[in-house]
Order: sequence, then C-alpha cells, then structure tokens
Amino acid sequence: MNAASDSLIRLDGVTKTFGSTTALKDASLQVARGEIVVLLGLSGSGKSTLLRHLDGLEVPTAGSVQVLGEQVPALKGRALRALRSRVGFIFQQFELVPSLTVLENVLTGSLSTVRGPRLGLWGYSRAAKLRALEHLDRVGLLDRAYQRSDTLSGGQQQRVAIARALMQKPDILLADEPVASLDPESSDQVMALIREIAADEGLTVVCSLHQVDLAISWADRIVGLRHGEVVLDTPTTALTKAEVMEIYGRVATSTAEIRAVQVELTETAVDVAQVDREAAVAASAAVSRASVS
Repeated sequence: MNAASDSLIRLDGVTKTFGSTTALKDASLQVARGEIVVLLGLSGSGKSTLLRHLDGLEVPTAGSVQVLGEQVPALKGRALRALRSRVGFIFQQFELVPSLTVLENVLTGSLSTVRGPRLGLWGYSRAAKLRALEHLDRVGLLDRAYQRSDTLSGGQQQRVAIARALMQKPDILLADEPVASLDPESSDQVMALIREIAADEGLTVVCSLHQVDLAISWADRIVGLRHGEVVLDTPTTALTKAEVMEIYGRVATSTAEIRAVQVELTETAVDVAQVDREAAVAASAAVSRASVS
C-alpha cells in the first residue's frame, strides 16, 4: 500500500446504506498520485457507489472520504464545485447532449470557467475552443467537430466524453464502466486511449469494470468488490493464470460462477502438475546421461 502522504484518494471505513440496502460496507482504499486502479466486481457490488463518493455525488453513512486533501462530505457550494472541477468523470452512457455538436459537447467540460450566459459556441472564449479542438484531435475526432453527437458510434461518443473530461484539466479521472456498452474492439481502443492520456498527463485514474481480463491488462492495481466490501487489493504485475482465476472467484457471487472458477483452477493445477512431472523426467534423464558419460 502506498504511503498516505502520497495518496490523492483515501477512503477509511466507508459504509453507505440506502434504506435497508447496504451498498458499501466498511470499505477502505488509498490511491497514489499517477496510479491507475480498477474497481472490479459484478453488478451491484458497490463500484459505482464508491466512485460517486469520490466526486461528492454521495455522502457516506459512516467513514471518511478524502480527495485531493479535502474531506469530501464536508464540502458544500463553491468548495464542492472547486473539487469537482479537478475530478473528471466518464460515464457508461456517455451523458452527451444529442442535439449539440461534438465541439459543443466537449466545451461543456469548461462550463465552470464560463462567466455570463452561454449562447452556443459564442459563449466560449477562443482559447477554450482551440483547447477543445486540440482534445478532439487527441482522441481522433477533429474531423467530426461540427457533427451532431448523436450521429456518432458508441466508441466515438465515448471518445467525445473523454475529450470533455480533459477540458477540466483534471488531476483525477474517474470512469464508471466506460466500455460496458461498447463492442470488444472499441472497448480496447477506448481503454488504451484513457491509459495513454493518463500517462501523458500524469493523471490518477480510478475506473470501474466487470471484465477481469481487461482490468488485468490495463490497470496498475485491482481492487475487488463483492456485496459492498473490498475483498481484494493486488497489483497486476506478473499475475499467474491461477491468480487471475482467483480474482474471478473473489468477486463471484453465484454458485455457477464459483463452479466455473473451480474448474479453471483445477485445470490450471493439472497443467502445473504436468509441467512439474515433465521437468522431473527431463532432470532424471539428464542425470542418467551424465552418469553414463
């Protein structure tokens, strides 16, 4: 675990209840500057609720949430808006305004800096429009700047949402199942783009996913959630197949899922045992040859 002094995000014992439903239960988490963390879990595991606490969209029933040195639940009004201006948020359903052009949608990411009425493109400064075009170029959509956003594909719309988040010049980027409604090829492209931008900008990223393989290939660290509890916290470097399947098991909730994991783990164990037997036979043969010679 990273030192608390280097953490941009810190949750301590966070519990969140909605009536009789417990969405988070005594969840603790630290995320260091520049780290890319995936919240991994099935639907209803508490991933989205945890993310919403980091942006002040939810207030914990118990526990503390600290982001960028601020106690988030205590923030109100201007102070909360100031924090949110430093935390970009990418949503599963893109949250674009369908009737607006791609450029206008990106520019809404800078609304916190706009003074006076916003009258289409005229309400934004020339500098803001140039910056928005630069971000569109970065996500490969400069040629679509004046096209209605609802004419784009899902993957393109999510790229617009990324460009919009970058307009905030965020320190932290949150992403809530950003590729859940995309096809596999678009998913890989969008996730690669987010990681590339995060590396270039030195962003700290917390992203929720349910795809284990994608999380392992993309994140620096995986935090597994099940029924609102943190059940796993591990770096992704040098993970073995058995460890990958253990991650599936730690976030699984149904008997069928657990049985599938057990089968995979058994097959992995058989593979390893076979390798060990073959290695032993080879070693024995080598010893025999050496003795003969």
